[in-house]
Amino acid sequence: MSIPPPSGSQQPRDPFGPPPANPPQAVPGYGPYGPGGPGGRPYGTPVPVNALAVAALVLGVLCFLPAAGLVLGLIALWRIRRSGQSGRGLAVAGAVLSAVGIVLWVAVLSTGAASEVWEGFKDGARRGNEVLSLDKGDCFDAPGGLEGDTYDVDRVPCEGRHDAEVFAVVTLPGGAFPGDAKITDIADEKCYALQDQYAMDTWAMPADVDVYYLLPSRVSWRYGDRAITCLFGDTEGKAQLTGSLRTDPTTLDTDQVVFLSTANALDTALYEEPEKSPEDDLAAHRAWAGQVHDVLGEQIEALRGHSWQAGARKPVADLIEDMEGAREEWRRASAARDVDTYFAHYDKAYGSVDGPATVTARKALALGATPPASGEDERGTSEAQV
Repeated sequence: MSIPPPSGSQQPRDPFGPPPANPPQAVPGYGPYGPGGPGGRPYGTPVPVNALAVAALVLGVLCFLPAAGLVLGLIALWRIRRSGQSGRGLAVAGAVLSAVGIVLWVAVLSTGAASEVWEGFKDGARRGNEVLSLDKGDCFDAPGGLEGDTYDVDRVPCEGRHDAEVFAVVTLPGGAFPGDAKITDIADEKCYALQDQYAMDTWAMPADVDVYYLLPSRVSWRYGDRAITCLFGDTEGKAQLTGSLRTDPTTLDTDQVVFLSTANALDTALYEEPEKSPEDDLAAHRAWAGQVHDVLGEQIEALRGHSWQAGARKPVADLIEDMEGAREEWRRASAARDVDTYFAHYDKAYGSVDGPATVTARKALALGATPPASGEDERGTSEAQV
């Protein structure tokens, strides 16, 4: 079915025929194909924005690849003039901002500021983890706990409740990452040796306190982390501590420091008892008894050479007398020819360790006066990694 043309319409002109005598005149508001605006687009049709102009503005604002932003802005202006697209303002703004970015980059590179910015970034990355900046005496909470990997901590006052207290920081030498096992061995050796320097009054240490440490990981090592952080925490790693455990020359008087120094030196000597039994290695035990004898002699002289406050003079003198008797028993144990003789003197020597005279002297000096239960002084260690 055909549809006739509207009334008054003319038949289509033969494209191969002669041109009309009176060609139609252009009517304002109409394009060659009907009503419309410039370029033949109907009125009301959105004018597309040039994509290059948008890209130039983005690069200019971010100051990222400013040379590319400038080139894109100039190309966008050229295309907008030819196509009639919108976005000329965007292209101009992008080109101007990119030109400013080029000037800034040239200034940064010529003054060496780029290297300073990079170093500042790396330093910020290193300091971003508070574990790496903990110092001796700091107390903190660990949101992730003291076991396993630790990525963040919150410093808190030691007077209140907290998860852990730092008692030493050991700095490792530079070079290649030594490996987790090696760092753990160093932490075991150093942290155990340093704990009594921070908490000299071992009798005042709560029974539920354990030694933990934070170790550098392979990743943090790349950012300059070389610190083994030794700390006290609850044995279960869950309950919190209250108050500082610090008892060192910063919190003690001279009498207390002298007394605890001698007591801890003797404890250290006693801890070095050979692992094998006297029945298996009597020679090693005799040598160790001789070492304890010598250490006792040094500590007795230190106690005698100090001027004690009036209230502590007699208690310390009574303790020295007990120490002299114990020293003689250690000497005899070191010369024992058989195991039975060795044990006879060994038992008498140990009988005066942490005995009544020690308790009385500690009370006179306002120190912890409750002997730790057997095995409490030999605290274990746990680790966490940064």
